[in-house]
Amino acid sequence: MASTFDRDHAVYVAKLAEQAERYDEMVEEMKNVAKTVGELTADEKNLLSNGYKSVIGARRSSWRILSILEQKEESGGNEANVKRINEYRKKVEREISDTCTDILSILDEHLIPSCKPEHSIITSVFYIKMKGDYYRYLAEIKTGDDRNEAANESLKAYEAATRIAEAELPSTDPIRLGLALNHSVFCYEILYLPERACHITKKAIDEAIPGLDSLSQETYKHSSHILHLLQDNITAWSPDISEDAEGIIGKTASLMFD
Repeated sequence: MASTFDRDHAVYVAKLAEQAERYDEMVEEMKNVAKTVGELTADEKNLLSNGYKSVIGARRSSWRILSILEQKEESGGNEANVKRINEYRKKVEREISDTCTDILSILDEHLIPSCKPEHSIITSVFYIKMKGDYYRYLAEIKTGDDRNEAANESLKAYEAATRIAEAELPSTDPIRLGLALNHSVFCYEILYLPERACHITKKAIDEAIPGLDSLSQETYKHSSHILHLLQDNITAWSPDISEDAEGIIGKTASLMFD
């Protein structure tokens, strides 16, 4: 007789793995939970997201470091070391690609279909935003047609999530603000469109500011933190945009948050 999947056990082990910083095992447990019937609880959703974020974050950091080292060796004319680093970087790229493909499959086959927007708008936006994020991570490491395909899928996901968020969520909602943050980063880093990135950022800030005073202390904390990140990005990106656009953006960049 086949054994019955113990959901509570898997969630508990995932929490243990998180505390022990064994994120690959955390992901394996939560991946099994995500494939079961029904929507994830808020706790399960956060465990899944945090697990994959930790796994992919470490590998993205490794990839960036190796890319810098490879460029350094290349500029120094050390072809032997360039080859060694290139081979190692490609190993990390395969790990990133496998991780992204894994979570994207779970999102498309299980999480997004099981999440009915009329039941949970926030969860629906969260998952579609997550889809955009992991296609963005793929676009970071891909080249040519593969990069374009990943970028297109990322853009479609961000735009779909934005349509739902702007229609259904308050402008101060942390999920909506986090979506604007990641969408704008995608436009800046992947599409190389600084003015579009700044437009998304400025719009999010301008729409959120009037409602900040009405938030609970906990929501205010989360929302104001994201607003600070958005403001920091505008400041960093301003040198890359035209003078006319910079004048408009500057009005937002000068705002301060309590």
